Amino acid sequence: MTADEIRAAILSAASRHGGHLASSLGAVELSMALAEVFDPERDRIVWDVGHQAYAWKILTGRADRFDTLRTLDGISGFPSPAESPCDAAVAGHAGVALSVAEGFAAARDRIGGGHAVAVVGDSSLVNGTSFEALNNCVAATGKVILVLNDNGMSISKPTGSFSRFLGRLISGVRYNRVKAAAEKAGHAMRLTFLRNAYHALETRLKSLFLGSRYFEQFGMRYIGPVDGHDLKALRAALTVARDDKRSVVVHVVTKKGKGYAPAEADPTSWHGVGAFDVATGRPAGASAPRRGWSEAFGDALIERAAADDRIVALTAGMKDGTGLAGFAQRFPGRFFDVGISEGHMVAFAAGLAAGGMKPVVAVYSTFLQRAVDQVMHDVCISSLPVVFCVDRAGVVGADGVTHQGVYDIAMLRTLPNMTICEPKDEADFAALLDEALARRGPTVIRYPRGAVAAAASPQPPRTPPDRPAFAIWATGGWYAKACAVAEAAGGVAVHARYIKPFDAKLLAEQRAAGMKIVSLENAAVAGGLGEAIGADVKFGWPDVFIPHGTQAELERRYGLDVDAIVAALKPLTTNH
Repeated sequence: MTADEIRAAILSAASRHGGHLASSLGAVELSMALAEVFDPERDRIVWDVGHQAYAWKILTGRADRFDTLRTLDGISGFPSPAESPCDAAVAGHAGVALSVAEGFAAARDRIGGGHAVAVVGDSSLVNGTSFEALNNCVAATGKVILVLNDNGMSISKPTGSFSRFLGRLISGVRYNRVKAAAEKAGHAMRLTFLRNAYHALETRLKSLFLGSRYFEQFGMRYIGPVDGHDLKALRAALTVARDDKRSVVVHVVTKKGKGYAPAEADPTSWHGVGAFDVATGRPAGASAPRRGWSEAFGDALIERAAADDRIVALTAGMKDGTGLAGFAQRFPGRFFDVGISEGHMVAFAAGLAAGGMKPVVAVYSTFLQRAVDQVMHDVCISSLPVVFCVDRAGVVGADGVTHQGVYDIAMLRTLPNMTICEPKDEADFAALLDEALARRGPTVIRYPRGAVAAAASPQPPRTPPDRPAFAIWATGGWYAKACAVAEAAGGVAVHARYIKPFDAKLLAEQRAAGMKIVSLENAAVAGGLGEAIGADVKFGWPDVFIPHGTQAELERRYGLDVDAIVAALKPLTTNH
């Protein structure tokens, strides 16, 4: 397939099912070169992260099924070894690919095998784990290949010294003049020893004109920058890296959204998309977008920060996704984007809190789990007033196993000094945020993906049963569902506004009244609310990794839609 054909296939599938579009459009030629220079089944190509790997999937035997992208039982939106032997490792979270590739290389050194290649984005490389891997590379293995896919973007624009370093590397005028002349001559040289001589000359030119040997200081040879959309140049550079006996860094410069004008013009908005019309770039469907939880959070925080100059906001490369773009614009001196470095972000927030500020950490549930040690060690032990606004809490649907935010309650509920709550609507969210900012210890406010209820959610029946058979305790995002179940099955619904500490007095009263206690949570049952309150019947996500699909499909599959829950509760009502 040609690059244009691959991009057309990516656009077709993503326009119908959504997906991570801009990153994969930018990595098409890189994927083609990797598939040509290396053996996809024998060599271990580890992507970091996998939202740039759509072309890789198409090129490694999945072209005929690619139109099922992100659908239930279809192609995953991220690399998955269970899906194909060409996917070396799961790749949904950033910063780990080089470590995994070093593991493959160290195993190969001892028992044999192919090459180990980590394809790492420029923002992923600043993650702490990536630096740890760089530091350990020479000690761990004699040969690993790091392909640095430098598209100048994470999800939001990258920040920090390393980003500026790469910018200087690419834009050095004297270096690029010499490099352009040498590259033109070098590509005309078909003999391997001449091509190797050209790249050796290039390395010396970099040292002379740039005054920087960053990767060489870690014991790795550096090749680049290479035009990431020049297939011939990519093949040549990757071939040199493959044949070199040393560990090698290949610095590839790509354009996010390449080949699709709307994505090239606004790669941040086109990073992750829903269904859209390819011709116009407009979202599919004519309905106006509904206000989301992230937007409600951002607006509420701005309002409170305007009245309290000690409030600061932190995010890890997710300014737009978490709803903090407006805050960053309004209060630039009180906004911190640390890049893809969640552990650092939480420890940094602990220092801010200890120093007298009121830090609010905005993070997706699936990414907060990358910093659980810092939550425990740096925040909870000292009971510091850090507010964690945990977005995308619960199943998020089509992104699949690496992004379902169902584990935060179980991971955090056991930590002393921690308070965990979940609002049922926007007004409740604002009240919980006020309570959290006034608290002297840490607080988690978790909320789901999608539209927020502007007004109070539906209430239990106006005339509840004289002797309700059960009380169904629900986390906020599913309180409306709990009300529907209670209405249909003869129970009462309880909004478990605080998951920790929960309302022990109300629970005791309901048990004393002879009610069975039912829990309903958009989280893992194991370690969740149901276990905390000792529920007689527990509804939540089971002890398996939840695959990709729409939320409605997944709820039906796991018996968490209203009809299935009502049917499951029938024995409680008939025996009451």
